[in-house]
Amino acid sequence: MIGPTETPELWEFLHSLRTDDVLSGTIAAIESFGVFVALDEGPEHPEFPGVGFITLPELSWRSFEDASEIVHVGQRVSCLFLQADTTNGEARLSLRTGPDPFQAFADRTAVGQGLRGRITGVRPFGVIVEVADGIQGVVHRSELLPPDVDPSEDAFPPGTVLTVVVTAVDRLRRTVSLSQRQAQAG
Repeated sequence: MIGPTETPELWEFLHSLRTDDVLSGTIAAIESFGVFVALDEGPEHPEFPGVGFITLPELSWRSFEDASEIVHVGQRVSCLFLQADTTNGEARLSLRTGPDPFQAFADRTAVGQGLRGRITGVRPFGVIVEVADGIQGVVHRSELLPPDVDPSEDAFPPGTVLTVVVTAVDRLRRTVSLSQRQAQAG
């Protein structure tokens, strides 16, 4: 088997690419660690299903459980070139194009602001609430009503609309903390 280091046309292709070049291709394989893209231009990879590779965080600005929620094998995509991976001989790509919707949400949202959102999930630590398109926040169990209620789908059915107050927005971690108690008190 010929490895990526023994394929001069692959290296020539990778070194010809510039950050933010737009590359087109087809999703060739979905793995637990990322997605391979067979690019329209350039050589085939000697070992992998495609020269292009998208890590899971680069698939979407939105949160997701599985890559197959975002893409499927055979799907045509246009991706941004991020960098050449010289270890694996791959073009690292991103499907996250355009402005980050979380940062736009953070720009227009203040701590103490009241919002209405739909419950999208219940976890032992609290309730997940979608407060804007693709933006989810957490109401920690200590901030739920009634006080001391255990988060469960019986107590907080998914789809239910809650009124909440923003208690924190962390731009770096991309998290939103919410309170149902403060919304009732305000």
